[in-house]
Amino acid sequence: MASYDRRTGGSRRPPRAGETWWYAAVAGEAAGSFSTRIRTRTRRACLGAVLLLTLVYAGLVLTATGRRWGDAAVTGRRADTRVADFVRDHPSLAGAATLSLVLACLLLVAVGALRRRYALTGAAAAAVAVSVALAGLLQRFAPRPRLAEGAGALAPSGFPSATATLAFGVAFALPLVVPRRSRELVTGAATLWAVVLGAYSVATGDHRPGDVIAGAFLALAVQCGLIALLARRGRGRPGTRRGTALRGLPATLPLALLAAGGLAAGFLLLGETLGLPATAPYDPDELRLAHRCGQALAAGAGAAAGLALLVLVRHVDLDGGPAPYRLGGPFVEDSGAPDQGELVGPFTENRDHEIS
Repeated sequence: MASYDRRTGGSRRPPRAGETWWYAAVAGEAAGSFSTRIRTRTRRACLGAVLLLTLVYAGLVLTATGRRWGDAAVTGRRADTRVADFVRDHPSLAGAATLSLVLACLLLVAVGALRRRYALTGAAAAAVAVSVALAGLLQRFAPRPRLAEGAGALAPSGFPSATATLAFGVAFALPLVVPRRSRELVTGAATLWAVVLGAYSVATGDHRPGDVIAGAFLALAVQCGLIALLARRGRGRPGTRRGTALRGLPATLPLALLAAGGLAAGFLLLGETLGLPATAPYDPDELRLAHRCGQALAAGAGAAAGLALLVLVRHVDLDGGPAPYRLGGPFVEDSGAPDQGELVGPFTENRDHEIS
């Protein structure tokens, strides 16, 4: 109760008629409450995503081997004739990718507005905006190595990709606004769409694979931080566990296969592509292999990030209010509380209580 006491700088929201905000606050802060467990899980996931983002940055941006591998993965798109022919024969895909990003942002806001989840819609849109803003700040101010032949010029870097960050940010924000019964299906399909956009940006040479991977981890970190904040404010309650997994199987199964297959193939090929020579000429076969390795790693990492978010919020109903807290123990039983299995309020039925 101390954190909600006005004398200690707590919440100043006045109680309303029929509102149980005081009880919800106490129940949400209890050690074993549902909100506390959700907050702990998402906070750890946020820190884990930040750690992975840092490792990708240190390995693929700050090291010469990582930069050489990223350049080879981008250059290898020309050596891979199937990818080069596909991009050349479909120039309209660039406009379609931009249009899909705009429509995805509008869809996110429209679904939340139609369901009248205005607060969650605003939080989801803010999370997407924060993700893109952080990506821009990292591109501008993150330390980068200097070119060997340039007079102090910095090596160009698109880390992390703003396009991938926006796509994954919208996909990961959808669980806040879509109905829970269709959360897995919609979020899984949106994550697959974001993976495709990331693969296209690598195939066109706009971004390196590490930039796309970093965009997925950055969006995941921001979204997990937002859910932890919502849980801290008592948002979310246990949802039903029946039927939701089967509804989302058409999207989550391909997502799981893509995550497992992409990461496995990427790491297997990574050992063969890290030994590139420091200077040209490069073997076209090695460049082609580096491009395929980068595509596999980017797709696997993006799909794994989407699956991680779905696992974190699988049994969480973000539309509902705070989770009710179950009182127990000999004191409650002796004071005339209802039978076991029922959820009781902060006071017992006989209303024989005292606040000291």
